[in-house]
Amino acid sequence: MKVRIFLFVGVLACLFLMVEVHAQDQAPAPTQSSSSVDNQGIRNYLLGPGDILDVRIFGQPDLNSTAEIDSDGNISSLPFLETPIPAKCRTEKEVQKDIAAAYGKYLKKPQISVRITQRNSRQPATVFGAVRQPTRVQMQRKVRLNELMAASGGFTERAAGTIQILHTEPVMCPAPGEEAEASPIDGTKIPLTLVKISELRAGKLDANPIIRPGDYILVTEAEPVYITGSVVAPQGVFMRDQLTLGRALGMVGGPRKEAKTTDIRIYRQKPGSPEQDTIHVDYAAIKKKQKPDVLLEAYDIIEVPEAGIFSSTRIGTTLMGAVGGVFNSAVAASGQVLPTRVLY
Repeated sequence: MKVRIFLFVGVLACLFLMVEVHAQDQAPAPTQSSSSVDNQGIRNYLLGPGDILDVRIFGQPDLNSTAEIDSDGNISSLPFLETPIPAKCRTEKEVQKDIAAAYGKYLKKPQISVRITQRNSRQPATVFGAVRQPTRVQMQRKVRLNELMAASGGFTERAAGTIQILHTEPVMCPAPGEEAEASPIDGTKIPLTLVKISELRAGKLDANPIIRPGDYILVTEAEPVYITGSVVAPQGVFMRDQLTLGRALGMVGGPRKEAKTTDIRIYRQKPGSPEQDTIHVDYAAIKKKQKPDVLLEAYDIIEVPEAGIFSSTRIGTTLMGAVGGVFNSAVAASGQVLPTRVLY
């Protein structure tokens, strides 16, 4: 009886595994698709070249058509209509009224419906660089920079502190005051906007601009600074906005007790030369606020040397080690074994 039960359970388990494997094979593989911010304001969407409309005339199925807005911003492919219908920077309801008026010359009180089937006139904005999920965001309404940062998952630890916004398309339907941004972009003077991440996080309005369709948003990646020598955790750290020597040393745990903090050396590459400059820094004076902290540059090498064994910072440790060594040598020479006590 038990053998039959075990066989029955085994068969069920095999069937379950077969179903799971089949389901995984049938499931579509994950694909990287364009993200989209929410659809708020989509009812006020203004049409543009490339958008496709579904035009239906009730009671006249032969006149139903799918119309694409041409490069001039007009609908010129509707049956029996010779005069193009202006559509650029207008809503589908406004276009619907004009189409009804145009067909009113041939039909008695035509009932027209116009529906947007594809919104192709706005290029997606692209976010890449030091973000957790580089993505393309469909632009169906006005979107600010902080919304795109949220859609891309936020910044990574490699973010250097600045965001570059490159405009590739002029504003198609400018609002009052945006007329200058609607002019064609000069290929020799591509508009580039720089935003500081710290100001964006602080909520400054100027640091949270409206992103245009087709914009490229690059969150710049930090370049390294290398910290070696007598520190708790020698390693490379990434440059941040206004990174100082004190902050960099704090990021690696700080100098060790035996470090010579009065003469920390910064090796800095000379521009356009294979040679390096050596900058001597008295970090002990910086900690006492007797000297200003030093701003670091990308690819700086910070070397924290060890103090000499008879220096003021290590003399105590040196003497204790020497006394301990003499004592151990004397005990070993005498051949005595010191008793060991165990405390309970």
